[in-house]
Amino acid sequence: MSSHQANISPLISARPWVIGLAMLALLMAATNLRGGLVVFAPLVLEIRAALSLSASEFGLLTTLPLICFAIISILVPAFTRIFSSITLVIAGLLIIAAGVLLRLTPHYAWVIVGTLLLGSAIALLNVLIPVLVKVFFPKRIGLMTGLYSIMLSLGAGMGLFIAVPMMQAFDNWKAPVLVWAVLPILTCFLWLPLLRLRSSVTPVTGAKVTLWKNSTAWAVTFYMGLQSFFFYAIVTWLPKILIESGLEPLQAGTATALINLVSIPFNLFVPILAARMNNQRILVVLIFAISFSGLFGLWLAPEKAPMLWASLIGMGAGGSLSLALSFFVLRTKDGIQATSLSAMAQSLGYLLASTGPVVMAWIHELSGHWLHAILLLMCLQLIQLAFGWKGAAAVYVKPDTRQSNQEK
Repeated sequence: MSSHQANISPLISARPWVIGLAMLALLMAATNLRGGLVVFAPLVLEIRAALSLSASEFGLLTTLPLICFAIISILVPAFTRIFSSITLVIAGLLIIAAGVLLRLTPHYAWVIVGTLLLGSAIALLNVLIPVLVKVFFPKRIGLMTGLYSIMLSLGAGMGLFIAVPMMQAFDNWKAPVLVWAVLPILTCFLWLPLLRLRSSVTPVTGAKVTLWKNSTAWAVTFYMGLQSFFFYAIVTWLPKILIESGLEPLQAGTATALINLVSIPFNLFVPILAARMNNQRILVVLIFAISFSGLFGLWLAPEKAPMLWASLIGMGAGGSLSLALSFFVLRTKDGIQATSLSAMAQSLGYLLASTGPVVMAWIHELSGHWLHAILLLMCLQLIQLAFGWKGAAAVYVKPDTRQSNQEK
């Protein structure tokens, strides 16, 4: 066996044609995990007019998916005990397509149903894809997690950036949304041949493992949750923060776009570095320092260097997300444990994240400015640092069940 094949799951190594297909399938699946959600944001005026929606009704379309992330994620390990993980991925992609199509209907009730389907399917894939990275490429976890993170960000960026040009080109707001119904169907064709490798994912499908009593699992969960809270809160309100500090809307929008742009190198290199380290505490501290510096600048003088503050915030956000995803596989010994940790961290993490924009808005309304809200984010960064320090220790999670002779 070649040294390259030695880095791949044995059953994939026995079928060299699958290596490229598995990589492409994983990365294309990641591309589908945000675009169908975020594409609505640039089209808000057209969609509200077409469906006669109030601001709160439209806001529900952005809040519901995060709630779905929280509820469905915790159920994924149970699903994997019934169906193979590859079957679930294909089902998830098809449900994403169905959800997006329902969001194109002229009836708000069906748009809500489509949003629930979309959020639920994305939650399913959020948990499964990082685990399949571990199963398919056990010796290339860092590289594949980095590439997965990049495609996640690129999918979100593409959803935002093509929305208005496509709407203008076709003179219809439904055109850019339709892309995100077609893409997951095309991605399914990459996954169908992988059904022949059903036996290669048996580590993901099997006995029940729970991690609720494990301190490392809780540390990873809160690290995931706090970084998600930070990201959704700052992306939601940064334009308004900068506009109220005196910037033009175009400048505020450009600064916010930088958050996704500058995160891409960190999406790639943080997991690669993390996989080569005995523990990842240095990365935890560096990511904290970058994020905290951006928030401190935003708190102290938002109008002085908004592009710098946004860039630092984006670097920290991208690095912390990639590191959290890396923890799912670095702190576990097999696919069963990785699925349980991913489900636990993403369920509670996105539940916490769903409160971020609301809490920021509430503090702003009480105080009449953004200083206290930004100060809260800075304090939460310190707490995230503590949980990251614990989660980065070179130990494996210890399952609660008696079959946990796999624990360290």
